[in-house]
Amino acid sequence: MASAKNTSSPRNQNSATAARRAKLEEARRKERARERRTRIITISASVAVVAALVAGGGYLMAQADEQDKAEEQAKSSPVTGERSWDKLAQNHVDKPVSYPMNPPVGGDHNQVWMNCNADVYTEAIPKENAVHSLEHGAVWVTYNEKAKPADIKALGERVSSTPYSLMSPVKDQDAPLMLSAWGKQVTVKSASDARVAQFFTKYVQGPQTPEPGAACSGGLAK
Repeated sequence: MASAKNTSSPRNQNSATAARRAKLEEARRKERARERRTRIITISASVAVVAALVAGGGYLMAQADEQDKAEEQAKSSPVTGERSWDKLAQNHVDKPVSYPMNPPVGGDHNQVWMNCNADVYTEAIPKENAVHSLEHGAVWVTYNEKAKPADIKALGERVSSTPYSLMSPVKDQDAPLMLSAWGKQVTVKSASDARVAQFFTKYVQGPQTPEPGAACSGGLAK
């Protein structure tokens, strides 16, 4: 039997080949365009992330700088209404001491300090032991029965998160809320009084401390 003849002409074959090439080239063009879009999106996202990190880092650095400046200003500025005493005795005694101020801010004191490593006492503590804590650079927060419960709670939370501080009631003090450090004392209106933060910043292990770095634990606990 005679074989069938190929009826496709060279022109038709060339046209089909050209069509396939064109289709392949179009597919490649679309793939290149897709890859280009992907690169643009990736680069744009990376730039946005970097920009956000730079902006965020700049913001955090600015915030840190502002906080440092605020702390330096708090340390260098006097505390409004603050009272000061100097030339305070530092002898160790084993008897009660009659202090000229209440709560006391310095003077002769017991040889054992009151624990002041963020210690909050709900009952009165010996003043002679508390004065020794002040000698070590602690801030002592005190209150009487006229203090508002919310203020007592807020100040207690501050003390409980601040090493070299302690808190206790002093029934016979003149004002509801008082803060004391060695040779320093201030009466505040409430726990939100700006002088509270300033007093802590300035006097926790501050320059008034006779024995900076001395222990605030391992003493008397009540």
